Formats: sequence, structure tokens, C-alpha cells
Amino acid sequence: MVRRRRPPLPPLLAVAVTLALGIWLAFGDLQRFQEAPPEGEPAVAEPATRVEVVTRVAEPHAPRLVLQGHLTADRELTLRVRQTGRVEALPIAAGSRVEAGTVLLELAREELPARLEQAEAELALARAELAGADDLRRRELISNTDLLRLQSGVSRAVAEVATLRRQLDDTRPRAPFAGVLDRLDAELGDLAQDGEAFGRLVDDTHLVARAWVPQRDAQELEVGLPATLRLLDGSRLEGEVSLVGRRAEEEARSFAVEAQVANPERRRLAGASATLVVTLPERRVHRLSPALLELDDEGRLAVKHLDDDDRVLLTAVTLVDAVPEEARVVGLPERVRLITLGGGLVAPGERVEAVAAEPAAEAL
Repeated sequence: MVRRRRPPLPPLLAVAVTLALGIWLAFGDLQRFQEAPPEGEPAVAEPATRVEVVTRVAEPHAPRLVLQGHLTADRELTLRVRQTGRVEALPIAAGSRVEAGTVLLELAREELPARLEQAEAELALARAELAGADDLRRRELISNTDLLRLQSGVSRAVAEVATLRRQLDDTRPRAPFAGVLDRLDAELGDLAQDGEAFGRLVDDTHLVARAWVPQRDAQELEVGLPATLRLLDGSRLEGEVSLVGRRAEEEARSFAVEAQVANPERRRLAGASATLVVTLPERRVHRLSPALLELDDEGRLAVKHLDDDDRVLLTAVTLVDAVPEEARVVGLPERVRLITLGGGLVAPGERVEAVAAEPAAEAL
């Protein structure tokens, strides 16, 4: 087959095509290399950072303060004799439960009954003499000085009788309140000296739990708050706070706190250790993951959340209590949109694109 050759372009046309091509190469695509977009065309905005959020509403919560302490009896008294004498009888055995007014010890009375009888006779005589003197005074047959001397004699006799009666009563020491004679340190025939201890009386129908609370928590405590005692065997006793110290202990800078609890079964618990759990006043808190807590510029705990315009806020909070999987804080608005994912990529004041959190984050 014979191919026909295309006739060459005329010289003038070739020059024109070459010139047009050069002009296009030099200026035709110049707009692509301009640093600013052409006038009248809007700039393309950077896309907003996407974060996941969850809406939370504050809920009531009664925080608990857990303290380690020890138990004492509500009332405990060291018994002492008030009259010197030999132990004549031990009517109550150690460990016995007694009622108020029960005689715990009997001392020999020796000559006390006889001395009391003599003092009572002298009192009767002094009163009779004073009565006769009053009759003489009305008839002006006795001076005021003699009358005053007789009145003084009556007063001395009354004081003597009262002293001897008290000494007789002191030979029979009695229980000032109901309880257990926890210790008895006396034997028959012992010579008990005035002021000497002979036993210990314990009232364990109620117990007092004593503990120390750090100064950061002491301000929330007040008398009357519910308290629970956790014993070593797992059992519990219920009561309430009965004392909060007004002055911190100097070394540990902590405050004394006491709670009184009932011991209806009268278990032997005085002196034992126990965990004291105080239920603090109810507060409205937000529950969140501890991973959402961070520090603000002032070193305070803070949480990131969004306002109504999807701008990031960093709000300081106070930690009420926490467990490994959950923290409870106060300081946030009643209703808040928490940032659950992406908070580390945004700064306060930045506008973001908010999307709903995953179901797992919603459930926390």
C-alpha cells in the first residue's frame, strides 16, 4: 500500500502556532502558582478537631469517710476506797454484772457504829440545851453570847454525826452505775488504805470509737452524722458521731473524732480496733472516669467540657471520693457535656466538632 504524505504547513502558519504555544507555556497556567487565591474566591477553612462527648447531670451522693480507730467502753471507772479498813467481805466476784447501788466491797467497821451512836446522843443533848436556852432568852435570863455558844455546839454535833455516817457508808463501796466488775484487786483480810484502787467498773452497753481525722476532712464532720463500725469479724455496729475535736493534735495535725454506738449484745469489744465509717452530708456530684481528670495552670484538678457553642472549657473541680474505675467530683455545672475522647488534642477556648460518645463511655 502506498502512504500519502501530509503536505507541510505553510511557513507563516507554522510561525504563528509556535508563537502561540510559547505564550501559553509562559503565562497560561500562572494562576496555579499564586500564593493567595484569586480575588473574590473564599479561603478553605481548616476542619475542626473532632471530640467525643457525653451529657451528664449531677446526682446526689453521700460520701463516706473511712478512719481506723479503737473502741472503749462508754463509761469506765477505777474504783477506790474512801475509808481505811480491812476487807471483811467480797460480795461480788470479778466479771459479774451489777446494777447501780450494788455493794462491791465490805470493810470492817470497827468502832464506827459506837462512835456514831455517841455522836447522835451528843447531838440530841445539844439540841435540848439550845431549846432551853431559847426559853431563857425570851425571859432575858441568858446572854446572847451563851446562846450563840449553844448554837455552835449543835452545829458541831450535826457535823460529827454526818462525818461518821459518811465513814460508815464508805465501808460499803457501791457501784455508781450499772456495768461489769471487770477487775477486782482485793483479798479478804487486806488492809485497804484511803484512796487505794480495788477494782474497775465498765459499762459496755454503749461503746465509743475513737479515731483521728486529717485536717483536710475535719471541716466536713459534725456531731450527729451517721457512723458505722466495721469489726474484725465482719460484723457492724451502728451509731453516730458524738465528738469532733476543736484543736488539731500537734504532731500529726489531725483532729480527734468520736462516735458512740450501741452494743446491745454486750460483746467484749472495749479496747479492740475497728474501722469507723462516717457518712458525710449529701452533695450533688458528677461521676466520671479518673482518666478525664487533669491539672490546670494553677495545679488544681480540672475537667474539660463544652459550652453551648462547642467551645472547650477547663473547669476546676474538687474530688469527693474515688475508686479505680470511677471518680466523683463537685464544681461542674448541673448539666455538663463532658469530653470523653480527644480532650488531650484541644485547648480551652477552641471550637470543636462534637460527636456522641461510644455506648461504653455513656454507661460510666
